[in-house]
Amino acid sequence: MKRSVRILLIVLVILGGLFVGADRFMVGFAEDEVAEKLRTSEGLSETPDVSIKGFPFLTQVAGGTLDDVEIGIENYDATSGSDTIRIADLNARMQGVEFSGDYSSATAAEATGTAHISYDELLKEAQGEPPVELPLGATGKVVGLSDGGDGKIKVEVEVSKGGAKLPRPVHVLSSVKVEGDTIKVNADEIPKKFEVMGVSIPLPEGMVRDVTDFEEKITGLPGGIKIDEVEPAQDGVDISVKGTNVRLAG
Repeated sequence: MKRSVRILLIVLVILGGLFVGADRFMVGFAEDEVAEKLRTSEGLSETPDVSIKGFPFLTQVAGGTLDDVEIGIENYDATSGSDTIRIADLNARMQGVEFSGDYSSATAAEATGTAHISYDELLKEAQGEPPVELPLGATGKVVGLSDGGDGKIKVEVEVSKGGAKLPRPVHVLSSVKVEGDTIKVNADEIPKKFEVMGVSIPLPEGMVRDVTDFEEKITGLPGGIKIDEVEPAQDGVDISVKGTNVRLAG
């Protein structure tokens, strides 16, 4: 091999190494900038994790579009009615991220992701409602949610009469689904009667469902993404999210 060729190869290796190093430095800088913009624009208490995928980064920037950006937010307070609901472990994958001319904002063509809502958080809406009146002056109220197995939620209902609670709460298995921006929990079957002081009292279905069935409207997720599906899990519900033209920053 001629000396000039060897020198050329060495120069190319050095330049390649410098390019890779510069590329990785710039992607790290960009990830920090996007994370900080997200923290301030979404009012987050902690800086989210941002990971820009694909190589080389610099050629993606030159083209004005990033192929794939992953974002992780540990805890996010979404809006639920007049209150908030804590969304845990929100992870979103943004694809086709385009930057504005001055790089002050970015929008993703598509976004998909996952998150988790604990049963305590999901229960907040039901707990905020007053007890529902039942026959003979009794009242009922949802006081607990747990995993019912086979994709169901176990709903615990506390029945009281004259200030005294029944010795044992009533449990029903419920299905959960998403309609629009609302999570709905509906009992599959309801008890037809309950016992109070040795007396068997019939329960009209509509009256009981006023106790057992409830819903939680969730809005204000980052960048305008929305809940898509929901699945009961051991300590809460796992949700999937999606969106188009999602604002990433700015």
